[in-house]
Amino acid sequence: MRLGRLVLWALMLAASSSVGGAADQPLIYASEVDALIHPISSRYMVEAIRRADADRAALVVFTLRTPGGLLDSARAINSAIIGAKTPVAVWVGPSGARAASAGFLITLAADVAAMAPGTHIGAAHPVSGTGESMNETLSKKAASDVAADARTLASNRGRNVELAEAAVLESRSFTEREALEATPPLIDAIVPSVDDLIKLLDGRTVKRFDGHTIVLQTKNARVIPLRMNWRERFLSGIAHPNIAYLLLSLGTLGLTIELWNPGAILPGVVGGICLLLAFFAFQILPVNYAGLALVLFGILLLVLEIKVTSFGLLTVGGIASLLFGSFMLIDSTAPELQVSLRVILPVVAALSGILIFLVQIAITAQRRRSVTGESGMIDQMAVMLTAIGPGEIGRVRARGEIWNATASEPIAVGEPVRVTSVDGLTLTVRRAKEPS
Repeated sequence: MRLGRLVLWALMLAASSSVGGAADQPLIYASEVDALIHPISSRYMVEAIRRADADRAALVVFTLRTPGGLLDSARAINSAIIGAKTPVAVWVGPSGARAASAGFLITLAADVAAMAPGTHIGAAHPVSGTGESMNETLSKKAASDVAADARTLASNRGRNVELAEAAVLESRSFTEREALEATPPLIDAIVPSVDDLIKLLDGRTVKRFDGHTIVLQTKNARVIPLRMNWRERFLSGIAHPNIAYLLLSLGTLGLTIELWNPGAILPGVVGGICLLLAFFAFQILPVNYAGLALVLFGILLLVLEIKVTSFGLLTVGGIASLLFGSFMLIDSTAPELQVSLRVILPVVAALSGILIFLVQIAITAQRRRSVTGESGMIDQMAVMLTAIGPGEIGRVRARGEIWNATASEPIAVGEPVRVTSVDGLTLTVRRAKEPS
């Protein structure tokens, strides 16, 4: 009995020690953002910060790789970073990555800004999200507004205000060495990985945005990765330029097939869903509406080939309009924001081929002789049931039916005839030159 009590007491002591150790262990949340800065990625980052605050984490680390995005979404992220109880670190990596435009502003706003070797940040000059060029006055206002944001963030974080402003007004970019070796620097460290950053920050004093300081405790920290849920991954994937372009093409093709063949239902439903998803993506991407109009106009020209005899000119014009519109659809100098040529050429070729095939089917159907109604009786074979003279009325059997018939020549009983016209229930016939 005494031995059992001693064992039980030892187990309880060990359990309480492990619980106490776990409670004292620092908690770090690590998130990765490899996407455009848009409402989906903004919501993901804001929710990660809120969760860290609720769990009293020691640090939130964002791995950031982005060509930029929407200014409103970047400002929402920066507001969450500034107001967070938990210190926020942004690491631009791995090597070869960049944080441009909106990503540069997010890096400036972080409590700790770090970069991997072989990365760069900057080029934050604002552009129109609609793909339309801004006039000089509007462009100056937008750039001045964003530059003021950059100066505020850099000043309060103790970073280089002049370089932050130059990134906006002059679209300058900076390598990791240029950012760290500036006076004062734009970033705090160059580290090859998130693990190295966490080790580097242990015991480091960080100045928060409101001026107070905090000493980071990251030694032996428990790092919990935070990932996007399936809904966020799905919506973020739709916002990719190549995916949006494919959705636009499939949606337009589906609705076109539905209009040609009313009642098919499936092409119309699929096409409508694809178009709605494409329009959602176009709210985020810098769409050039002239390019979008050219794509739709090209499809319209291919459809008009059915009604208008153009000897192939409408088809050639439609394919050219599709091709030029596809190149112009996304207005951005960033390669990540442009529709890939490897996507454009196969899609234009496939879409043009399908539409041309459907046009040929429609033209063939129009040229085919009717087989129903009065027009379907023309040139049909029949057999005389009664003899008739010129201008007289007799009877014939055609298609298994008995009709009144008249002719301009005498025709004997049983003689094969061919229908030349229909007047109500009376057929006009003539002798058939070939036997029935």
